[in-house]
Amino acid sequence: MQITETSADGLKREFKVVISAQDIATKVDGKLDELRKTVQLPGFRPGKVPVAVIKQRYGGSVMHEVLEDAVSDSSRQALTERGLRPALQPKIDIEKFEENGDLEYKMAVELLPDVEPADLSGIELERLVADVADKDVDEALERLAQSRSSTEPVTEDRPTQKGDTVVIDFAGTVGGEALPGMDAKDFNLELGSNSFVPGFEDQLVGAKAGSHVTVNVKFPDDYPAEKLKGQDTVFEVDIKEIRQSVPGKVDGDLAKDFGMESLEKLKDAIRDKLKRDYADAARVKVKRQLLDKLAEAHSFEVPAGMVDIEFDAIWEQLQREIKAGNAGEDAGKPEDELKTEYRAIAERRVRLGLLLSEVGRRNNIQVTQDEVNRALISEARRFPGQERQVFEFFKQNPGAMENLRAPIFEDKVVDYILELAKVSERTVPVEELLRDPDEDAAKAA
Repeated sequence: MQITETSADGLKREFKVVISAQDIATKVDGKLDELRKTVQLPGFRPGKVPVAVIKQRYGGSVMHEVLEDAVSDSSRQALTERGLRPALQPKIDIEKFEENGDLEYKMAVELLPDVEPADLSGIELERLVADVADKDVDEALERLAQSRSSTEPVTEDRPTQKGDTVVIDFAGTVGGEALPGMDAKDFNLELGSNSFVPGFEDQLVGAKAGSHVTVNVKFPDDYPAEKLKGQDTVFEVDIKEIRQSVPGKVDGDLAKDFGMESLEKLKDAIRDKLKRDYADAARVKVKRQLLDKLAEAHSFEVPAGMVDIEFDAIWEQLQREIKAGNAGEDAGKPEDELKTEYRAIAERRVRLGLLLSEVGRRNNIQVTQDEVNRALISEARRFPGQERQVFEFFKQNPGAMENLRAPIFEDKVVDYILELAKVSERTVPVEELLRDPDEDAAKAA
């Protein structure tokens, strides 16, 4: 076998590999001989099938297997002998192969860069801290009570108003034709919830229980049901009852609803939850600071192929957000400007990923199987009733399992660096702690 390096440009390398016909023939003969010992064919005793018969029947598949193995082994050898670490799977281009001839192929590969982490102990960071005030606990209690609100009949003689729940019978027609799904009995509708066609609820405000209302609306042009898109529709509505919201009470019964022995126990649980939430928010911000400082302190070439993959993922997500109307300011920017901006983001992400990977490698930071299992269980709980399917999916998809492992590894490396860095603390109002980091950046600018 001959391996010749034909090009070296930055992180890119190209090799020409020649595997002799003799080497290929030897490997084919060896595999055919192994096959002869085990294969069973009609008319032949086990292990006595002539090599010629084996070759005639299995020669093509054996040759294919030998060539695949030869390319895989030789490409790996080309990198290992030179101490090269591929960033992505090498690209193989077969240039020449004929029966009883040499195999010649070209291999193009991008390498991982040599990464030299800066002095991590010299990084200075600020962790924001917010105390859990009594008013924060009280507000959370009120929200819990609100979630346990109910309704009761309105006893006074008054018309409906926004916030009321009306019990109605209704039937709709389009051009005088009743369509499936346009009628209901004893339907509970909160006025002002905007859960019906725009304009429907507004026309019921001011009516009294026992009254009949004719509602005229037009379905939106983008309504999911094809027959109703943009259609003028008439609903005949009978208001049978008006109900008003009754807020839940902050008392011992509320605590029992949430499995607590007393209101004080519920308050303690809320306080602990808020502490964890504030700690999580503080970690997100200090991690962002850390990544910004690491990005500023490190500049090295990154594999273009890895940047392409990262950019493609970002760009695909952006296109979905634009289509859904959730892209914000990006929706109005020229495509070239967006691509330049997001390619820079992709390059930064790849560079930081390689840096964190190197820090983890040098300091023997590992992700245990128990940690992966806990992440998998947490993921499965997001899909009640489908846990078994989730486990099977991850079992059969190594790439998906790696997607669980990667963020665990990143967090462990970040924690390691935070222990080395100089981290000061500053107490701030909760509003500042929970503010979007992009808002902080805009204010700083």
